[in-house]
Order: sequence, then C-alpha cells, then structure tokens
Amino acid sequence: MGVTFDETEKKFVFDFEHGGAEDIVSLTGDGYQVEAFGKCFYYGYEFSEQVESHVRTEFIKYVKFTDDLQNNVELTNFIKKAIDNLSHQINLYDYNLVVMPESSSKVNQYMLRYIYRFAQPTLRKMELVKALPSNISFDMDAFEQSYLNVVLENGRPRYTEQQKEEVRQSISKMLDLIHQKDYFTIAKDVKKSRFRPYMMQFLKYASTADKELCATIRQQNVLVIDDVTTSGSTLNEVLRTLM
Repeated sequence: MGVTFDETEKKFVFDFEHGGAEDIVSLTGDGYQVEAFGKCFYYGYEFSEQVESHVRTEFIKYVKFTDDLQNNVELTNFIKKAIDNLSHQINLYDYNLVVMPESSSKVNQYMLRYIYRFAQPTLRKMELVKALPSNISFDMDAFEQSYLNVVLENGRPRYTEQQKEEVRQSISKMLDLIHQKDYFTIAKDVKKSRFRPYMMQFLKYASTADKELCATIRQQNVLVIDDVTTSGSTLNEVLRTLM
C-alpha cells in the first residue's frame, strides 16, 4: 500500500506508487466472506503482522482524529483508494443503502460523501447510534442452546437443572450491574466477556425514519461502513441490529 512509519521522524509516510515489505497496512483482498451472514463479506485495510502495537495505536489515532481531514491529501487518498478498489469488486451502483455507526471521528462521513460520488442518487443513508445502557438485553434462548443445553457423547446433559439456574441468576445480576453503568464502561467491561455475543441492543436507529427505512430494504444490498475495527464488536452489533 505504500504507507510506512518513519521511526526517526515519528511520522507516517505515504507513497501509493511504491508498496513494499515495510508497509504497515494492506487491503484485505479476496477471501473475506463472512459465512454467518450469508452473502456478506468484510473489506478494508488490515495491519501487517510485523507492525508493533504502538505504531498501530498511533496510526489509528492519526486516521480517526486528524483535525482537517478534507485538506489532508495523503489521508483522503488513503481512504479513497480502499473505496475505489471496493467499487471494482462489488459495483457500488448495485447497493441500496449505506449504514454507519455513530463515530467521534470524521472518517465515516468522509467515506459516505465519497461513496455517493459513485452511486448517487440511488444510495440512501441510515445511522445507528449508541443506546442507553438500560436498553441492553441478553439473548438467553441462544445462550442456552449454545451452552446450557449441550448434551455429552453419552447422551447425558452437560449441566444439571440447578447449575443452569445458577448461571441464569448470574447473568441476571450481571445485567442489573450493566444497566447502572455508562455506555463506554460497558463496552470496556464486556468486550472480552464470553457473554458478549449474547448481549443485544447496544445500538439503536438514529430516528424512526431510519428504522422504517431499514424495513423497506429487506433482501436488498446494504453497505456498512466504519472507520476502525478492533474487536469487531461494533460491526457485529450493526449486523445483528439490521437482521
């Protein structure tokens, strides 16, 4: 991709004409089908394996929080390159709706404006925002099916009814604590929790109009954009909300 980090100057160097072994990021390319969601795939930049954690952190900050994004030619070209390549693969004219989560950076908005150059006026925008902690729920049916109701090879249940009830009570207490916290504390606390895949309603539609819009695009093509993916929890929640 031609993006490297100058350790001496402590800055990122963009050279889109000459990629090499020292590049810190590359486009994901093919093979990123997401089987769990049917005809769906992930596309974007990913860090090279050799990139140290402090370089990753600084680059994410640089991308997300550049004050004047539109006048940063190197960074805007970095964003455009990914979208240009994406359009060659999927044809953005075939998409009906663009969905993006609420973000403190301007990258999502910039991506959206650039995408609209390809497909306007067919594309429509919908935004998902963070929900109140009190709205967060737990998919107990899915959790029980995946864990509590597992049967061993000999045909016996893995857990007794008493053990199942103890787990249910623990989850109930956990939800009570979550409902008392602020959103960002929750995101930090549950990110690595084994219960995270079963917690729902972290996000909500920004407006009633957005919710109604979502209902009209069943079986159509949806493009989800986000500036940075770390744990993948935001994208998972976006997909789950849409489904």
